[in-house]
Amino acid sequence: MSPDLRVYLVLDPAHTGGRSPLEVAEAALRGGVTVVQLRWKVGPLREMLRWGAALRELCRRYRVPFLINDRADVALALEADGVHVGQEDLPPEVARRLLGPRALIGVSARTPEQAQAAEAAGADYLGTGSVFPTGSKEGARLIGLEGLRAVVRATRLPVVAIGGVNAENAAACIQAGAAGVAVISAITQAPDPEAAARALRRAVDEALAARRLEG
Repeated sequence: MSPDLRVYLVLDPAHTGGRSPLEVAEAALRGGVTVVQLRWKVGPLREMLRWGAALRELCRRYRVPFLINDRADVALALEADGVHVGQEDLPPEVARRLLGPRALIGVSARTPEQAQAAEAAGADYLGTGSVFPTGSKEGARLIGLEGLRAVVRATRLPVVAIGGVNAENAAACIQAGAAGVAVISAITQAPDPEAAARALRRAVDEALAARRLEG
């Protein structure tokens, strides 16, 4: 069964506006996010494990997949639902060997060639971007909506659009063929993360419904 990727929260404790990552995550879950990924770039590993264990339990309560960014070893230690890896990280086939057949393996793919390679390696879904300008990831190169369409056309895997996505432009990503949108600051920097998540979920659901009617 394909994962529900409609609103995919990438939770980075460095980007929660000084608020507790758990409080932001729970608000987002109430608002309707369908996946939570822990992205940990700075800080002690023990802190990552502590936050990760709490987030795993929170996601289980809401029956939403909990993933780890980059670190398959941490995903294994935390009994997370899977891992998301980039082009410079652990190869997806190795992550699969470590985490097993039921794990959810996501791969970042900016080009049709990378998308096809990830599919052949056994990925479950792709993340592609940056679709729009973003301040959450330094040095992110834009692929735009055309780049998103090219990746979608190149693979049978569901594709999540990332990079500068918000409630105003999420529908354009769905219209370009994305299965969902991944966000950081659109939720975690919002004054009301629950309302922000709800607005994103509404925009994505409406765009998906319109696409089904057109198809």
